[in-house]
Amino acid sequence: MKLKGRIVDIPNKRIYPGEITLANGTITSIEEKEHDVHHYILPGFVDAHIHIESSMLVPSEFARLAVTHGTVATVSDPHEIANVLGIEGVEFMIENGKKVPFKFNFGAPSCVPATNFESAGAIIDSDGIKKLLENPDIKYLAEMMNYPGVLFDDDEVMKKIAWAKHYNKPVDGHAPGLRGKDITTYINAGISTDHECFTYEEGLEKLQKGMKVLIREGSAAKNFEALADLIPEHFEHMMFCSDDKHPDDLLLHHINNLCARAVAKGMDVFQVLQMACFNPVKHYKLDVGLLQVGDAADFIVVEDLKHFKTLQTYIDGELVFDNDKSLIQPATFKNLNHFNTDKKKVSDFKMTSSATQIRVIEALEGQLVTNEMIADSLIEDGNLVSNVKEDILKMTVVNRYNNDQPSIAFIKNFGIKEGAIASSVGHDSHNIIAVGVSDEMICKAVNLLIDNKGGICAISNSEETVVPLPVAGIMSDQDGQTIGKQYAELDNMAKQMGSTLHAPYMTLSFMALLVIPSLKLSDKGLFDGNKFQFSAVEIN
Repeated sequence: MKLKGRIVDIPNKRIYPGEITLANGTITSIEEKEHDVHHYILPGFVDAHIHIESSMLVPSEFARLAVTHGTVATVSDPHEIANVLGIEGVEFMIENGKKVPFKFNFGAPSCVPATNFESAGAIIDSDGIKKLLENPDIKYLAEMMNYPGVLFDDDEVMKKIAWAKHYNKPVDGHAPGLRGKDITTYINAGISTDHECFTYEEGLEKLQKGMKVLIREGSAAKNFEALADLIPEHFEHMMFCSDDKHPDDLLLHHINNLCARAVAKGMDVFQVLQMACFNPVKHYKLDVGLLQVGDAADFIVVEDLKHFKTLQTYIDGELVFDNDKSLIQPATFKNLNHFNTDKKKVSDFKMTSSATQIRVIEALEGQLVTNEMIADSLIEDGNLVSNVKEDILKMTVVNRYNNDQPSIAFIKNFGIKEGAIASSVGHDSHNIIAVGVSDEMICKAVNLLIDNKGGICAISNSEETVVPLPVAGIMSDQDGQTIGKQYAELDNMAKQMGSTLHAPYMTLSFMALLVIPSLKLSDKGLFDGNKFQFSAVEIN
């Protein structure tokens, strides 16, 4: 097979008319040859850090959408399903990914559970990490979120890192805001990347100390604008990633969008493409072709080097996207779930109090970090309730693995004026998380998800809508187009109910993520991520 186009030679920083010859999934020759074909041929894009589960799609369905944007591979941390189902969940992701022509590269989730301050569905200790890293399908030790464990030389944490070194596999980092001596200690433990930088200064320090910095632009956490100016001087040590990408966003774009935005800022196109295509393959030693003779034929055809609209995607020489149509066929799979809690009563969400003030989680647009606020309490019949006028709403996290009492806190900036929204995608343990204007509405939303054994939902004064997520309570068993449309409709409903957040469900899903400061809620209570200890809601 032969293919003509303008060849984008990233290492040599040149573009020339040429012809590529393919045989048995491999590039056998690339010849410079004059012709009148004006589209561009370049290596496929690689998402350098993503949780496939956050797309609410199983890997095979994620692939069907990703190839439409020129993505040929991902560096995927199956941390979310691992927190629900342990090693069985990781194996499910690997096997499902193998059913389609796409290059998933899964890691061994390093923090299952993420902390001891929440209830998860599984534990993967250092012996489990060893078992995973022995598997050639596992390419790296995934993000070490327990940075206090690294700093204080925790035995289990250091054993996990030691096994990664033993098998010569990279160790990914997760250290939001970590600076100075602490980040030096963290890096010296053998941790090579970080995707959590949210300021230019933080990113620069980590780069200068030898880390690879990933520019993350997901559905909730967006750090592109803060970090993009690092590209001209440090592109050789940077990559692009999504981290978490909801299905409606994946319908629209992927890594191609970050390339377009970087080029629009005046960044050198070869530097941008090195980050998007080359650097992840080299750092993680991926079996992904880079448009060189002898490589696997993993490449894309794009309309131009400005918008990066994908015309065709090839993986191992197979055409998997062509003429606006994904050619990857749906895969069958066995469903897994871990929902073992009974329906709740309205009284379960009441919080008796006489406190005049309360601690409040302040959610921040486009960030996983939150602030801690102090606000006046609103008490009715001795019960702390949502203050809709001040946008301070009651929030709950419900243990989905056991029948325990729901935890209660309050949150600002969701903006909901009626009803409630809820999700069983609640990082990291994926308990049910809900925010609403009243105990009754919160209870309805929580029970709707329990009835469906997982999902996301909205309850307004006039309607109830749910998107079921029966695969481990975090992924759909439907195709990507269907779930993307359903999610977009539910997202719009939440905004009609008053939410002003760009991605209310993605933001909601991170309000139980204890390893990101400063104030979050687990099923066991309000948690201070700076002090790494529980904190009281009431201030007496």
